[in-house]
Formats: sequence, C-alpha cells, structure tokens
Amino acid sequence: MRNLAAKLRIAIVFSCASAFASPCWANDATSLPNAPTPSVMPASGRSARFQGASLDGQTATQTREPLSPTVQLQDSSEHHFGDRENIALFSAVGASRALDYSSTLNMRRRGRREILLTNDVVDNHPAFAAIEAGGTAVSVGASYLFHRYHHHRLERWTSMVHASLATSGAIRNYCLKTAHASTTP
Repeated sequence: MRNLAAKLRIAIVFSCASAFASPCWANDATSLPNAPTPSVMPASGRSARFQGASLDGQTATQTREPLSPTVQLQDSSEHHFGDRENIALFSAVGASRALDYSSTLNMRRRGRREILLTNDVVDNHPAFAAIEAGGTAVSVGASYLFHRYHHHRLERWTSMVHASLATSGAIRNYCLKTAHASTTP
C-alpha cells in the first residue's frame, strides 16, 4: 500500500505540473504577436513610396505626412501581477493549504503523528491555521519577487509546485492507516 501511495503521489504531481505548464511557455513562436506594419496613405491617394514623383515627371513639392505614431508592443511575457492566471494559482495554493490543514487534523484525530511540525503545534488549532496561512502568504510573496524581477516562469511555477506538494501531502495524510492503540497484557 505504501508503494501504491508513493506512485499515486508522483502521478498527481506530474499531472498537475503538465496541466499547468503550457501557459508558462511565453517565448515560443505561437504566443508572440505579429509586429504591425505601418501603412500611410497621403491625401493625394498615392502611396508614400511614390509621393516624391508625379505622373508628368515633375517632382511634387508637397511635404510628406508624418507616419502614424509608434506602436509599442508589450512583451508577451509581461503581465500584471494580479492577472487571472495568478489569481487562479494563488487560489489553488490557498485551497491546497486548507486541504492540508484539514487532512493533518484528521490524521491527528486518528492517532497518527505529524512529521514536519511538532504535535503540540498541530494540536493548537489557531497556531496551526496561522502557519498554513503564513505558508500561503510566503508563496504569494515569492511569486511577487519573481514577477518584480521579470522571472515570470518562476513566478508561475512557484505556485504550481507549492499547490502540487501541499495537495500530495494532504493525499498522503488521508491515505495513512489509523494508528490503533497497542494493548499490552
């Protein structure tokens, strides 16, 4: 059963990573926009290339019209920190931490011991809830630092990995057998 739970955990982590990985590839050719080409038609109806010549061979003395204002393209990997994808990822982190909280309390009620924290911390429900909320806040903060310094793939991956690991930990907690009190004769 332990081997099956480990394989299930690995399968879930890889499936979550592959499901959320496609939006992270911002530099591939399909996600980059096509650059606009300026096209200016002068008032006379002729294209800008032939504006200096007239049909009768004389040069036109009219001034050229200014080109359209420069179009500044935003890099496709640039985005607002609070965009839809980040909100979804942060919600996934929060939900997975809440699932980890409930699974750990369930595990403690069934007589199992916590391996990462002391049992006294887990049994103090407000303190344990604050630790779980703090973990979520640290994840969002790390994502913001990556966003601030233009590491947008790492920004997304931070939340993906955190949500995957917290969910796999919760699944592990629920898969553990109940520890029965040993009776000595």
